[in-house]
Amino acid sequence: MADSIESSFQAAIDAGKINGAVICATDAEGRFVYEKAMGERTLLSGEKRPQKLNDVLFLASATKLITTIAVLQCIEDGLLTLTGDLSSIVPELTSKQVITGFSDDNETPLLEQVVRSITLEMLLTHSSGVTYFFLNPHVVRWREKFAAPLQEDDRRSVEELFSYPLAFQPGDGWMYGTGLDWAGLVVERVTGRTLSQFMQQRIFDPLGISDAEFYPVTRDDLRARLVDLNPKDPEALGRAVFGGGGDDMNKPTRGNFGGHGLFLPGADYIKILHSLLAGDSKLLKPTTVDTMFQHHLSPKATEAHKAAMTSPMGAHFRVGIDPEMKAGHGLGGLLMLQDVDDWYGEHTLTWGGGMSLVWFIDRKNNLCGVGAVQIALPADHDTVDELKKTFSRDVYRKYAVWKENHVAL
Repeated sequence: MADSIESSFQAAIDAGKINGAVICATDAEGRFVYEKAMGERTLLSGEKRPQKLNDVLFLASATKLITTIAVLQCIEDGLLTLTGDLSSIVPELTSKQVITGFSDDNETPLLEQVVRSITLEMLLTHSSGVTYFFLNPHVVRWREKFAAPLQEDDRRSVEELFSYPLAFQPGDGWMYGTGLDWAGLVVERVTGRTLSQFMQQRIFDPLGISDAEFYPVTRDDLRARLVDLNPKDPEALGRAVFGGGGDDMNKPTRGNFGGHGLFLPGADYIKILHSLLAGDSKLLKPTTVDTMFQHHLSPKATEAHKAAMTSPMGAHFRVGIDPEMKAGHGLGGLLMLQDVDDWYGEHTLTWGGGMSLVWFIDRKNNLCGVGAVQIALPADHDTVDELKKTFSRDVYRKYAVWKENHVAL
């Protein structure tokens, strides 16, 4: 018999591999609803509390989908276009050069001018050339030589923290990176509001969400429910979400980082997924949602994406799908380009957050879900990966059983 969420997650809790989990799934009509909170969270005092659906989670890269929605709303408002030039909005980004290596003495970076403009489409699909520095050795070397060292209390904005060169020509490659942080900055500059303010008015308020905050979480009522605020992570940096590391993702930031900075309950995140699944126009027009679920990489970027998916780092980019499965990139996440029996349908959109969270929207099979594993440190990555797969697979099984028992009249 296939592993179930209840048995697998409880076994991992009993073994001390994870502290708990928050899992939510629903169909477009809101008739099928699966909600599960398991395990415990630990307060700063050491006191343990049962995990609840409204506990506040660090979303990490699950923030990227919400920032994508904000960008697309600005496009609908006529403030931006998906393929337009951004040089007048973020010159710090568009003036970057491409690093191709270093001179023979390993001291001088080899830089070339970009051959085309960076667009929002590229930023939303990780094909712009901006990457996380640790994923490109030339950028690592450049930062070692030229970036101002971060001090203990140093806080930097998007443009200050990600000042390094591009890793490849815009549109010609693919590598996971800071594109959504830059896209969030674009939203701020064209709207005159912080990303947090814009999201609250245009995304959270329409869905009745009032418990979202970018790092650092300062609201007392949210801090009291933070999964991350515990004796092993007293600053609520989201250490466990990154498997015990990744402190530098939040600690040096100043302002709203659209690539990773949001904290939000899982019970609210599912509302966002449901709105896109249902096409209810609360967030985006149905035609805009259709655009999200299309493949948006150029031929060269598509080949680079395929190479990344099968590389040694590929497991981090596949979000639980097998290497041989066909996938591309939509606006907001990985895009399935095939049906998988009893699982994702073609054009399912999926992504995750850190090592612990995964979400999906499957319009073909009328299902969406979010699973957040609360990792115990030191992290057992293999166990967590298996649990995330169990979450998404078992939700489909539960939905199939539900449909058998709820035949439409």
